[in-house]
Amino acid sequence: MSCAKCSEPAPRRIHRLVVIGVGLIGGSFALDLRRHRQVDEIIGVGRSRANLDVALNRGVIDRIAEDVASVVAEADCILLALPVAAMARVLATIAPALPTHCLVTDVGSTKQDVIAAARTTLGDKIGQFIPAHPIAGAETSGAEAAREHLFDGKALILTPLPENRPEDVTTLTALWQTCGARVTAMAADVHDRVFAAVSHLPHLAAFALVDDLIGRPEAELCFGYAGAGFRDFTRIAASSPEMWRDIALANREALLIELDAYLAKLTEVRALIEHRDGDALHTLFIRASAARRKWQGG
Repeated sequence: MSCAKCSEPAPRRIHRLVVIGVGLIGGSFALDLRRHRQVDEIIGVGRSRANLDVALNRGVIDRIAEDVASVVAEADCILLALPVAAMARVLATIAPALPTHCLVTDVGSTKQDVIAAARTTLGDKIGQFIPAHPIAGAETSGAEAAREHLFDGKALILTPLPENRPEDVTTLTALWQTCGARVTAMAADVHDRVFAAVSHLPHLAAFALVDDLIGRPEAELCFGYAGAGFRDFTRIAASSPEMWRDIALANREALLIELDAYLAKLTEVRALIEHRDGDALHTLFIRASAARRKWQGG
């Protein structure tokens, strides 16, 4: 559904943006805001000095902060683009120095756990935090992967909190729309259920298949003859192991439900093959193929 609070966005220029985690998403957000002259200064914070040096040399950021606490007080907007398991620690670090005018948002693939962490750490400043999730991931990561136009036409989901100020939701909406994203809103629990099915489960399936193959005696032969189908299905298994470990554990309950449903479907398919039920197998394939083509066609 469309975000009712976000129907008439009014762009607000950001004087100082702090990006915590300057990778594909955080770096691309910074590049697009710079390209559209919506930000005066971009400060990068992260665990890897080498990655931050890449970001600085590429012009993704203007300067590097040695630690997040040193730049919070001067920030107008803070983007948390880091593994969801690290959110609580970073939110606790920024909370004491967070100015009342500063907007805080994230790009995490799970929302209920991040919101819970924000409520625990930010206290009465929770209204400054607006959870978000851009649907623009890729198997590449780091500042080297950041690029302009990454979000063009891509969905950006906000899961606003009751404490959020409408003007802040409008500002964040406008920033993401400046980057080319299509902004919608969704309840956090619905978000986590939906993405357990269409994002988290496929990643687990891809990781599991590749891990199964590498443990076989004929692994080298399998990979040597793997074609386009294997490449397309397992592309996402090249994604960040740390990030997907955290997502799997953070969205554990919804993901376990989806895993059970998928295992039941695979068991059904196995039974059809075992009993040589070609008609039923064909019907299942037709149904799935039609749904896939309809989705691909928009």
